[in-house]
Amino acid sequence: MWFSRRERAVDFFRRRPAETQERMFREALRRGRNTAFGRYFGLPEVRTPEEFGARVPVFDYESFKPWIARMLGGERNVAAPGRVDLFARSSGTTSDRSKYIPVTRESLWKNHTLGMRDLAMLVMAADPNTRAFDGKTLTLGGSCRREGRNLVGDLSALLIHETAFVSRWVRAPKSRTAIIADFDRKAEAIARECARQHITAFAGVPSWNLALMRRVLEHTGKRNLLDVWPDLSLFAHGGVEFAPYRRSFETLIPSSDMRYMETYNASEGFFALADDPQRDDMLLMLDYGTYFEFRDGDRIVPLEGVEAGRRYAMLVTSANGLWRYEIGDRVEFTSTDPYRIRFAGRTKQYINVFGEELIVDNADRALAEACAATGAAVAEYSVAPCYMTIDERGAHEWLVEFEREPADREAFAAALDRALRRVNSDYDAKRQTTLERQHLTVVAPGTFLAWMRARGKNKVPRLVNGRSVAEDIVRFVAEAAGSPDA
Repeated sequence: MWFSRRERAVDFFRRRPAETQERMFREALRRGRNTAFGRYFGLPEVRTPEEFGARVPVFDYESFKPWIARMLGGERNVAAPGRVDLFARSSGTTSDRSKYIPVTRESLWKNHTLGMRDLAMLVMAADPNTRAFDGKTLTLGGSCRREGRNLVGDLSALLIHETAFVSRWVRAPKSRTAIIADFDRKAEAIARECARQHITAFAGVPSWNLALMRRVLEHTGKRNLLDVWPDLSLFAHGGVEFAPYRRSFETLIPSSDMRYMETYNASEGFFALADDPQRDDMLLMLDYGTYFEFRDGDRIVPLEGVEAGRRYAMLVTSANGLWRYEIGDRVEFTSTDPYRIRFAGRTKQYINVFGEELIVDNADRALAEACAATGAAVAEYSVAPCYMTIDERGAHEWLVEFEREPADREAFAAALDRALRRVNSDYDAKRQTTLERQHLTVVAPGTFLAWMRARGKNKVPRLVNGRSVAEDIVRFVAEAAGSPDA
Protein backbone atom coordinates (compact mmCIF):
# COMPACT_ATOMS: atom_id res chain seq x y z
CA MET A 1 0.00 0.00 0.00
CA TRP A 2 2.71 2.50 1.01
CA PHE A 3 4.84 1.60 -2.02
CA SER A 4 1.96 2.21 -4.40
CA ARG A 5 1.30 5.61 -2.83
CA ARG A 6 4.95 6.57 -3.17
CA GLU A 7 5.03 5.38 -6.78
CA ARG A 8 2.15 7.77 -7.49
CA ALA A 9 3.87 10.61 -5.59
CA VAL A 10 7.14 10.12 -7.51
CA ASP A 11 5.24 9.98 -10.78
CA PHE A 12 3.50 13.25 -9.81
CA PHE A 13 6.70 15.22 -9.30
CA ARG A 14 8.20 13.73 -12.45
CA ARG A 15 5.26 15.20 -14.38
CA ARG A 16 4.78 18.41 -12.38
CA PRO A 17 8.17 19.46 -11.05
CA ALA A 18 7.51 23.20 -10.86
CA GLU A 19 4.35 22.68 -8.82
CA THR A 20 6.19 20.35 -6.46
CA GLN A 21 9.05 22.78 -5.94
CA GLU A 22 6.57 25.60 -5.34
CA ARG A 23 5.13 23.51 -2.52
CA MET A 24 8.62 22.94 -1.06
CA PHE A 25 9.22 26.70 -1.22
CA ARG A 26 5.98 27.46 0.67
CA GLU A 27 6.78 24.81 3.29
CA ALA A 28 10.23 26.35 3.81
CA LEU A 29 8.74 29.80 4.36
CA ARG A 30 6.27 28.38 6.89
CA ARG A 31 9.06 26.60 8.77
CA GLY A 32 11.27 29.66 8.85
CA ARG A 33 8.96 32.58 9.50
CA ASN A 34 9.10 32.30 13.33
CA THR A 35 12.81 31.56 13.59
CA ALA A 36 15.54 34.07 14.38
CA PHE A 37 16.83 33.63 10.83
CA GLY A 38 13.37 34.23 9.38
CA ARG A 39 12.81 37.40 11.38
CA TYR A 40 16.29 38.74 10.54
CA PHE A 41 15.73 38.33 6.79
CA GLY A 42 12.04 39.20 6.77
CA LEU A 43 10.72 35.81 5.63
CA PRO A 44 7.14 36.57 6.79
CA GLU A 45 6.97 39.23 4.06
CA VAL A 46 8.37 37.02 1.31
CA ARG A 47 5.83 35.86 -1.27
CA THR A 48 7.85 34.86 -4.35
CA PRO A 49 11.17 33.18 -5.14
CA GLU A 50 12.34 36.52 -6.55
CA GLU A 51 11.68 38.26 -3.23
CA PHE A 52 13.37 35.37 -1.45
CA GLY A 53 16.50 35.77 -3.57
CA ALA A 54 16.53 39.53 -3.00
CA ARG A 55 16.26 39.25 0.80
CA VAL A 56 18.31 36.16 1.61
CA PRO A 57 21.96 35.97 0.50
CA VAL A 58 23.70 32.85 -0.70
CA PHE A 59 25.58 31.08 2.10
CA ASP A 60 28.45 28.66 2.30
CA TYR A 61 29.60 26.97 5.48
CA GLU A 62 31.82 29.85 6.58
CA SER A 63 29.11 32.48 6.21
CA PHE A 64 26.36 30.28 7.70
CA LYS A 65 28.52 29.12 10.61
CA PRO A 66 27.27 31.79 13.09
CA TRP A 67 23.74 30.39 12.79
CA ILE A 68 25.04 26.82 13.23
CA ALA A 69 27.03 27.91 16.29
CA ARG A 70 23.84 29.17 17.92
CA MET A 71 22.13 25.85 17.22
CA LEU A 72 25.12 23.93 18.60
CA GLY A 73 24.89 26.07 21.72
CA GLY A 74 21.35 24.84 22.37
CA GLU A 75 19.40 27.94 21.33
CA ARG A 76 15.88 27.22 20.09
CA ASN A 77 14.22 28.48 16.88
CA VAL A 78 17.47 29.68 15.29
CA ALA A 79 17.16 28.64 11.64
CA ALA A 80 14.74 25.73 12.13
CA PRO A 81 11.78 25.34 14.48
CA GLY A 82 12.60 24.10 17.98
CA ARG A 83 15.93 22.86 19.24
CA VAL A 84 18.32 20.99 16.94
CA ASP A 85 20.42 18.39 18.76
CA LEU A 86 21.67 16.23 15.87
CA PHE A 87 24.68 17.37 13.86
CA ALA A 88 26.35 15.56 10.98
CA ARG A 89 30.06 16.15 11.21
CA SER A 90 32.04 15.96 8.00
CA SER A 91 35.48 17.03 6.87
CA GLY A 92 35.30 19.81 4.33
CA THR A 93 37.24 22.34 2.33
CA THR A 94 36.81 25.08 4.91
CA SER A 95 39.16 26.60 7.45
CA ASP A 96 37.67 24.27 10.06
CA ARG A 97 38.84 20.68 10.48
CA SER A 98 35.19 19.60 10.54
CA LYS A 99 31.85 20.99 9.45
CA TYR A 100 28.78 20.60 11.66
CA ILE A 101 25.61 20.28 9.60
CA PRO A 102 22.31 20.49 11.51
CA VAL A 103 19.96 17.51 11.08
CA THR A 104 16.41 18.06 12.28
CA ARG A 105 14.18 15.11 13.04
CA GLU A 106 11.75 16.31 10.39
CA SER A 107 14.54 16.05 7.84
CA LEU A 108 15.74 12.74 9.23
CA TRP A 109 12.35 11.08 8.63
CA LYS A 110 10.97 13.05 5.67
CA ASN A 111 14.24 13.33 3.77
CA HIS A 112 17.00 10.85 4.62
CA THR A 113 14.85 7.91 5.72
CA LEU A 114 12.28 8.48 3.00
CA GLY A 115 15.09 8.33 0.46
CA MET A 116 16.10 4.84 1.56
CA ARG A 117 12.49 3.69 1.52
CA ASP A 118 12.08 5.10 -1.99
CA LEU A 119 15.21 3.23 -3.04
CA ALA A 120 13.55 -0.04 -2.04
CA MET A 121 10.35 0.99 -3.79
CA LEU A 122 12.15 1.80 -7.06
CA VAL A 123 14.20 -1.40 -6.99
CA MET A 124 11.05 -3.49 -6.61
CA ALA A 125 9.19 -1.46 -9.22
CA ALA A 126 11.98 -2.13 -11.72
CA ASP A 127 12.20 -5.82 -10.81
CA PRO A 128 9.18 -7.29 -8.96
CA ASN A 129 11.09 -10.57 -8.61
CA THR A 130 14.11 -9.08 -6.89
CA ARG A 131 15.41 -10.85 -3.81
CA ALA A 132 17.36 -7.84 -2.60
CA PHE A 133 15.05 -7.40 0.38
CA ASP A 134 14.37 -11.03 1.24
CA GLY A 135 17.10 -10.81 3.88
CA LYS A 136 18.84 -7.99 5.71
CA THR A 137 20.74 -4.98 4.37
CA LEU A 138 24.24 -4.67 5.81
CA THR A 139 24.79 -0.99 6.56
CA LEU A 140 28.29 0.20 7.35
CA GLY A 141 27.89 3.31 9.47
CA GLY A 142 30.41 5.76 10.83
CA SER A 143 30.45 6.74 14.49
CA CYS A 144 28.79 9.32 16.70
CA ARG A 145 29.03 10.53 20.27
CA ARG A 146 27.42 12.89 22.73
CA GLU A 147 28.86 16.40 22.88
CA GLY A 148 26.90 18.01 25.67
CA ARG A 149 23.23 17.63 24.80
CA ASN A 150 24.00 17.14 21.11
CA LEU A 151 24.57 13.89 19.23
CA VAL A 152 27.38 14.52 16.75
CA GLY A 153 28.96 12.24 14.17
CA ASP A 154 28.77 10.81 10.67
CA LEU A 155 25.34 11.10 9.07
CA SER A 156 25.19 7.32 8.65
CA ALA A 157 25.75 6.81 12.38
CA LEU A 158 23.09 9.39 13.29
CA LEU A 159 20.58 7.64 11.06
CA ILE A 160 21.40 4.21 12.51
CA HIS A 161 21.20 5.57 16.07
CA GLU A 162 17.90 7.38 15.59
CA THR A 163 16.11 4.71 13.56
CA ALA A 164 17.40 1.65 15.44
CA PHE A 165 14.02 0.54 16.76
CA VAL A 166 12.19 0.58 13.43
CA SER A 167 15.06 -0.65 11.24
CA ARG A 168 16.42 -3.51 13.35
CA TRP A 169 14.25 -6.04 11.53
CA VAL A 170 15.68 -5.22 8.10
CA ARG A 171 19.19 -3.97 8.81
CA ALA A 172 22.42 -5.55 10.06
CA PRO A 173 24.59 -5.38 12.11
CA LYS A 174 23.21 -4.42 15.51
CA SER A 175 23.31 -0.68 16.15
CA ARG A 176 25.98 -0.91 18.83
CA THR A 177 28.21 -2.77 16.35
CA ALA A 178 27.51 -0.45 13.43
CA ILE A 179 28.67 2.69 15.25
CA ILE A 180 31.89 1.36 16.84
CA ALA A 181 34.38 4.17 16.37
CA ASP A 182 37.50 2.11 15.57
CA PHE A 183 37.19 0.75 12.03
CA ASP A 184 39.28 -2.39 12.57
CA ARG A 185 37.24 -3.37 15.62
CA LYS A 186 34.03 -2.58 13.79
CA ALA A 187 34.99 -4.61 10.69
CA GLU A 188 35.98 -7.58 12.85
CA ALA A 189 32.74 -7.37 14.84
CA ILE A 190 30.61 -7.10 11.68
CA ALA A 191 32.37 -10.08 10.11
CA ARG A 192 31.71 -12.20 13.21
CA GLU A 193 28.11 -11.04 13.60
CA CYS A 194 26.95 -11.05 9.99
CA ALA A 195 28.84 -13.84 8.22
CA ARG A 196 26.11 -16.38 9.05
CA GLN A 197 23.17 -14.02 8.57
CA HIS A 198 20.98 -13.82 5.47
CA ILE A 199 22.47 -10.68 3.90
CA THR A 200 20.94 -9.80 0.52
CA ALA A 201 22.03 -6.16 0.14
CA PHE A 202 24.51 -3.70 1.54
CA ALA A 203 24.82 0.07 1.57
CA GLY A 204 27.35 2.80 2.16
CA VAL A 205 30.51 4.46 0.83
CA PRO A 206 32.37 2.23 -1.67
CA SER A 207 35.87 2.70 -0.24
CA TRP A 208 34.97 1.71 3.31
CA ASN A 209 32.70 -1.12 2.17
CA LEU A 210 35.49 -2.52 0.01
CA ALA A 211 37.76 -2.67 3.07
CA LEU A 212 34.96 -4.29 5.10
CA MET A 213 34.22 -6.92 2.47
CA ARG A 214 37.88 -7.92 2.28
CA ARG A 215 37.80 -8.40 6.04
CA VAL A 216 34.69 -10.60 5.71
CA LEU A 217 36.54 -12.82 3.21
CA GLU A 218 39.56 -13.03 5.51
CA HIS A 219 37.30 -13.99 8.42
CA THR A 220 35.37 -16.64 6.50
CA GLY A 221 38.16 -17.95 4.29
CA LYS A 222 35.81 -17.77 1.29
CA ARG A 223 36.81 -16.90 -2.27
CA ASN A 224 34.16 -14.27 -2.93
CA LEU A 225 31.14 -12.72 -1.25
CA LEU A 226 28.65 -15.02 -2.96
CA ASP A 227 30.24 -17.91 -1.08
CA VAL A 228 29.36 -16.01 2.11
CA TRP A 229 25.99 -14.57 1.10
CA PRO A 230 24.61 -16.45 -1.94
CA ASP A 231 21.58 -14.16 -2.36
CA LEU A 232 23.53 -10.90 -2.34
CA SER A 233 22.06 -8.81 -5.17
CA LEU A 234 22.17 -5.06 -4.37
CA PHE A 235 24.74 -2.45 -3.35
CA ALA A 236 23.29 1.02 -2.71
CA HIS A 237 26.31 3.28 -2.80
CA GLY A 238 27.04 6.97 -2.51
CA GLY A 239 29.46 9.54 -1.15
CA VAL A 240 32.10 9.16 -3.87
CA GLU A 241 32.24 8.34 -7.56
CA PHE A 242 31.70 4.57 -7.99
CA ALA A 243 33.51 4.04 -11.30
CA PRO A 244 37.01 3.52 -9.78
CA TYR A 245 35.62 0.79 -7.50
CA ARG A 246 33.35 -1.11 -9.89
CA ARG A 247 35.94 -3.63 -11.11
CA SER A 248 36.93 -4.48 -7.54
CA PHE A 249 33.34 -5.13 -6.52
CA GLU A 250 32.67 -7.16 -9.64
CA THR A 251 35.62 -9.35 -8.67
CA LEU A 252 34.32 -9.73 -5.12
CA ILE A 253 30.77 -10.41 -6.32
CA PRO A 254 30.94 -12.38 -9.61
CA SER A 255 27.26 -12.22 -10.51
CA SER A 256 25.48 -10.76 -13.51
CA ASP A 257 22.42 -10.29 -11.29
CA MET A 258 24.21 -7.93 -8.90
CA ARG A 259 22.77 -4.41 -9.08
CA TYR A 260 24.70 -1.27 -8.15
CA MET A 261 22.40 1.64 -7.33
CA GLU A 262 23.74 5.15 -6.79
CA THR A 263 22.29 7.45 -4.15
CA TYR A 264 23.02 11.08 -3.38
CA ASN A 265 22.61 11.20 0.39
CA ALA A 266 24.83 13.99 1.66
CA SER A 267 25.09 15.43 5.17
CA GLU A 268 22.99 18.34 3.93
CA GLY A 269 20.20 16.13 2.62
CA PHE A 270 19.09 13.21 0.47
CA PHE A 271 18.84 14.71 -3.00
CA ALA A 272 18.72 12.04 -5.73
CA LEU A 273 18.83 8.35 -6.50
CA ALA A 274 19.11 6.06 -9.49
CA ASP A 275 15.66 5.00 -10.62
CA ASP A 276 16.53 3.27 -13.89
CA PRO A 277 19.10 0.44 -13.99
CA GLN A 278 19.76 1.17 -17.67
CA ARG A 279 20.98 4.73 -16.93
CA ASP A 280 24.05 6.14 -15.18
CA ASP A 281 22.33 9.22 -13.77
CA MET A 282 19.95 9.88 -10.87
CA LEU A 283 16.44 11.21 -10.50
CA LEU A 284 16.36 14.48 -8.54
CA MET A 285 13.91 13.89 -5.69
CA LEU A 286 11.76 16.99 -5.56
CA ASP A 287 9.39 16.31 -2.65
CA TYR A 288 11.85 15.65 0.19
CA GLY A 289 11.45 19.06 1.83
CA THR A 290 14.22 20.72 -0.18
CA TYR A 291 13.86 23.80 -2.36
CA PHE A 292 16.61 23.77 -5.00
CA GLU A 293 18.48 26.56 -6.72
CA PHE A 294 21.50 26.30 -9.01
CA ARG A 295 24.45 28.58 -9.65
CA ASP A 296 26.14 28.90 -13.02
CA GLY A 297 28.92 31.43 -12.54
CA ASP A 298 27.27 34.51 -11.03
CA ARG A 299 23.81 33.53 -12.27
CA ILE A 300 21.44 31.69 -9.90
CA VAL A 301 18.36 29.99 -11.32
CA PRO A 302 15.50 27.88 -9.89
CA LEU A 303 14.98 24.33 -11.08
CA GLU A 304 12.97 25.35 -14.13
CA GLY A 305 15.86 27.56 -15.27
CA VAL A 306 18.47 24.80 -15.67
CA GLU A 307 19.54 23.34 -19.01
CA ALA A 308 20.47 19.77 -19.84
CA GLY A 309 24.17 19.29 -20.46
CA ARG A 310 25.26 22.13 -18.16
CA ARG A 311 26.99 21.89 -14.79
CA TYR A 312 25.79 23.86 -11.79
CA ALA A 313 26.72 24.38 -8.16
CA MET A 314 23.76 23.29 -6.04
CA LEU A 315 22.06 25.48 -3.41
CA VAL A 316 19.51 24.07 -0.98
CA THR A 317 16.90 25.48 1.37
CA SER A 318 15.90 22.55 3.51
CA ALA A 319 14.13 21.20 6.56
CA ASN A 320 17.57 20.92 8.17
CA GLY A 321 17.54 24.68 8.74
CA LEU A 322 19.83 25.49 5.82
CA TRP A 323 18.92 28.53 3.70
CA ARG A 324 20.21 29.14 0.18
CA TYR A 325 23.15 27.03 1.26
CA GLU A 326 25.74 26.12 -1.37
CA ILE A 327 26.73 22.60 -0.42
CA GLY A 328 29.97 22.57 -2.41
CA ASP A 329 28.87 19.99 -5.00
CA ARG A 330 28.59 20.47 -8.72
CA VAL A 331 25.99 18.51 -10.68
CA GLU A 332 25.34 18.05 -14.37
CA PHE A 333 21.77 17.87 -15.62
CA THR A 334 21.36 14.99 -18.04
CA SER A 335 17.63 15.55 -18.51
CA THR A 336 14.98 18.12 -17.66
CA ASP A 337 11.97 15.87 -18.33
CA PRO A 338 12.19 14.47 -15.75
CA TYR A 339 15.02 16.22 -13.94
CA ARG A 340 18.01 13.91 -13.75
CA ILE A 341 21.50 14.71 -12.55
CA ARG A 342 24.96 13.27 -12.44
CA PHE A 343 27.45 14.20 -9.74
CA ALA A 344 30.21 16.29 -11.36
CA GLY A 345 32.57 16.82 -8.45
CA ARG A 346 33.15 19.33 -5.70
CA THR A 347 33.11 23.01 -6.56
CA LYS A 348 36.48 23.34 -4.83
CA GLN A 349 38.04 20.12 -6.12
CA TYR A 350 39.75 20.98 -9.37
CA ILE A 351 43.20 21.72 -10.73
CA ASN A 352 43.68 24.87 -12.74
CA VAL A 353 47.30 25.82 -12.10
CA PHE A 354 48.19 25.97 -15.80
CA GLY A 355 44.79 26.84 -17.30
CA GLU A 356 43.93 23.16 -17.76
CA GLU A 357 40.56 23.33 -15.91
CA LEU A 358 40.71 19.67 -14.83
CA ILE A 359 37.65 18.59 -12.83
CA VAL A 360 36.80 15.33 -11.07
CA ASP A 361 34.47 14.15 -13.83
CA ASN A 362 37.36 14.39 -16.33
CA ALA A 363 39.70 12.49 -14.02
CA ASP A 364 37.21 9.70 -13.28
CA ARG A 365 36.36 9.17 -16.93
CA ALA A 366 40.01 9.12 -18.00
CA LEU A 367 40.92 6.74 -15.20
CA ALA A 368 38.12 4.34 -16.18
CA GLU A 369 39.40 4.34 -19.78
CA ALA A 370 42.98 3.67 -18.69
CA CYS A 371 41.86 0.79 -16.47
CA ALA A 372 39.78 -0.72 -19.26
CA ALA A 373 42.70 -0.45 -21.68
CA THR A 374 45.26 -2.08 -19.37
CA GLY A 375 43.21 -4.43 -17.20
CA ALA A 376 44.00 -2.42 -14.08
CA ALA A 377 41.67 -1.62 -11.18
CA VAL A 378 42.25 1.46 -9.04
CA ALA A 379 41.19 1.50 -5.39
CA GLU A 380 41.92 5.18 -4.64
CA TYR A 381 43.69 8.16 -6.15
CA SER A 382 44.51 11.81 -5.58
CA VAL A 383 45.97 14.35 -8.00
CA ALA A 384 48.10 17.43 -7.36
CA PRO A 385 50.02 19.86 -9.55
CA CYS A 386 53.79 19.80 -9.95
CA TYR A 387 54.77 23.41 -10.44
CA MET A 388 56.86 24.74 -13.31
CA THR A 389 60.48 25.70 -12.77
CA ILE A 390 62.96 27.55 -14.92
CA ASP A 391 64.15 24.26 -16.35
CA GLU A 392 61.02 22.11 -16.28
CA ARG A 393 57.48 22.28 -17.50
CA GLY A 394 54.59 21.68 -15.14
CA ALA A 395 52.77 18.37 -14.66
CA HIS A 396 50.20 16.60 -12.55
CA GLU A 397 51.19 14.01 -9.97
CA TRP A 398 48.76 11.09 -9.70
CA LEU A 399 49.06 9.23 -6.40
CA VAL A 400 47.39 5.89 -7.19
CA GLU A 401 46.58 2.84 -5.10
CA PHE A 402 45.87 -0.15 -7.32
CA GLU A 403 43.38 -2.86 -6.48
CA ARG A 404 44.83 -4.73 -9.46
CA GLU A 405 48.14 -3.60 -10.92
CA PRO A 406 48.46 -3.18 -14.69
CA ALA A 407 50.95 -5.48 -16.35
CA ASP A 408 52.84 -2.40 -17.50
CA ARG A 409 52.72 0.84 -15.50
CA GLU A 410 54.14 2.79 -18.43
CA ALA A 411 51.29 1.59 -20.65
CA PHE A 412 48.81 2.59 -17.95
CA ALA A 413 50.33 6.09 -17.65
CA ALA A 414 50.26 6.53 -21.42
CA ALA A 415 46.63 5.38 -21.62
CA LEU A 416 45.67 7.77 -18.81
CA ASP A 417 47.36 10.66 -20.59
CA ARG A 418 45.59 9.90 -23.88
CA ALA A 419 42.23 9.71 -22.12
CA LEU A 420 42.79 12.98 -20.23
CA ARG A 421 43.64 14.76 -23.48
CA ARG A 422 40.54 13.34 -25.11
CA VAL A 423 38.05 14.31 -22.36
CA ASN A 424 39.47 17.79 -21.65
CA SER A 425 40.43 20.08 -24.52
CA ASP A 426 42.06 22.63 -22.18
CA TYR A 427 44.29 19.91 -20.76
CA ASP A 428 45.15 18.77 -24.28
CA ALA A 429 46.09 22.32 -25.29
CA LYS A 430 48.34 22.74 -22.26
CA ARG A 431 49.99 19.35 -22.94
CA GLN A 432 51.19 20.84 -26.18
CA THR A 433 52.75 23.83 -24.43
CA THR A 434 53.25 23.97 -20.65
CA LEU A 435 52.40 20.49 -19.29
CA GLU A 436 54.42 17.29 -19.29
CA ARG A 437 52.68 13.93 -19.10
CA GLN A 438 51.44 13.16 -15.60
CA HIS A 439 53.80 11.66 -13.02
CA LEU A 440 52.52 8.36 -11.61
CA THR A 441 53.25 7.66 -7.93
CA VAL A 442 52.01 4.23 -6.84
CA VAL A 443 51.34 3.64 -3.14
CA ALA A 444 50.81 0.32 -1.36
CA PRO A 445 47.34 -1.24 -0.88
CA GLY A 446 45.58 0.19 2.17
CA THR A 447 47.52 3.46 2.16
CA PHE A 448 44.61 5.80 1.53
CA LEU A 449 42.34 4.06 4.04
CA ALA A 450 45.05 4.31 6.72
CA TRP A 451 45.65 7.97 5.83
CA MET A 452 41.92 8.79 6.05
CA ARG A 453 41.67 7.12 9.44
CA ALA A 454 44.75 8.90 10.76
CA ARG A 455 43.55 12.28 9.50
CA GLY A 456 39.89 11.90 10.53
CA LYS A 457 38.58 12.00 6.95
CA ASN A 458 35.97 9.87 5.22
CA LYS A 459 36.77 10.82 1.63
CA VAL A 460 39.95 11.09 -0.40
CA PRO A 461 40.33 14.53 -2.03
CA ARG A 462 40.50 13.61 -5.70
CA LEU A 463 41.82 16.87 -7.16
CA VAL A 464 43.64 19.48 -5.10
CA ASN A 465 44.76 22.79 -6.56
CA GLY A 466 47.94 22.69 -4.48
CA ARG A 467 50.52 20.32 -3.02
CA SER A 468 49.38 20.13 0.63
CA VAL A 469 47.37 16.88 0.43
CA ALA A 470 49.83 15.05 -1.84
CA GLU A 471 52.78 15.99 0.36
CA ASP A 472 50.88 14.94 3.48
CA ILE A 473 50.14 11.52 1.96
CA VAL A 474 53.77 11.05 0.92
CA ARG A 475 54.90 12.12 4.41
CA PHE A 476 52.41 9.71 5.96
CA VAL A 477 53.76 6.84 3.86
CA ALA A 478 57.32 7.69 4.88
CA GLU A 479 56.39 7.89 8.57
CA ALA A 480 54.54 4.57 8.41
CA ALA A 481 57.59 2.95 6.85
CA GLY A 482 59.89 4.46 9.47
CA SER A 483 61.86 6.26 6.81
CA PRO A 484 64.72 8.43 8.05
CA ASP A 485 63.43 11.10 5.67
CA ALA A 486 60.03 11.28 7.43
